[in-house]
This record gives sequence, C-alpha cells and structure tokens, in this order.
Amino acid sequence: MNILYLHGLNGSLKPEKRNILEAYGTVIAPSIDYQNNSNAISWLYDSYADKSIDVVIGSSMGGFTGFHLSKLMQIPALLFNPALASRSVVQQLPNTPSNNGSTISMVLGAKDTVINPKDTLNYIGEHLNAGQPIAIKILPLLEHRIPVAVFEEAVGLFMKRLDN
Repeated sequence: MNILYLHGLNGSLKPEKRNILEAYGTVIAPSIDYQNNSNAISWLYDSYADKSIDVVIGSSMGGFTGFHLSKLMQIPALLFNPALASRSVVQQLPNTPSNNGSTISMVLGAKDTVINPKDTLNYIGEHLNAGQPIAIKILPLLEHRIPVAVFEEAVGLFMKRLDN
C-alpha cells in the first residue's frame, strides 16, 4: 500500500508517526510550502497521480489539502482537524469531483483552538449534498496537535475499515 501523508502548515511527519504508517505500507511524505505555493493541491496531484497512491492522510492544512486531493485521485482519506472552513494561507482549488468514490474519515478535536471544529462541521453540513460519504469522530479532549496514541488508534481503525 502506498500512503501519501500531508503535513500541516510549517509541519512535517514525525518519526513516531512515520513508524506507525510504515506498518501499513510505503509512506510518501513530501515537504509542502503552503505559504509560497498557492497551487499545492494541483502540484501534489501532478506529482503523485501516477504513483499508485492508495490513501491520503493529512493533518490541519494537510487535511484540507487531502480532502480535495482524495477527490482528485479517487482514493480514501483520513484527515485530522482539517482546515476546511478557513485557512491562514491562500490555496487555489482545482476543479474536483463531488466525491472520492469512498469515505473520507475525519478526526476532530473538540478542544481545537486553531481549527474550530464547529466551523468544520458547518462546512461539512453545507457540502453534504455533494454525495461525499464522511465518517467523523469527535474526541472531546483532543486539541489541535494529534498525540501519537490518538494517531495510532485512528490509523489502525481507518486501515481496518479499508480491509473490509
């Protein structure tokens, strides 16, 4: 399995989380300069569309990017606190299909003060008519950063659902 991991703004994939993902397949984790590349979604699509990517996993800004990229690539996605409703950097949205042919799974932190989970839920509610199945898990104590244990559990459940 090829896993495309998309980090958040000014972030990177930490070794502990890479190890978790590598238990499931080959991890591709490009460095993305969201601030200086307003076409990051198109750039990623052009870079990886022919690389047999099976799933996309992203956090925060990477969750926003993964949401749209999963539709372009027609692959499942796991997104942590995706910046769907608002972002601090401008990104151009390419024309994307209404759904990815699978389910987009999300983990939202109820105590996230960086990406307001209520705004994310409102965004999803406004776009439900697009036919995109979305599975949402809201963790009452989760803030913006995703602890390794939460990441490991969410990835495990996501991968298990893919096998069924």
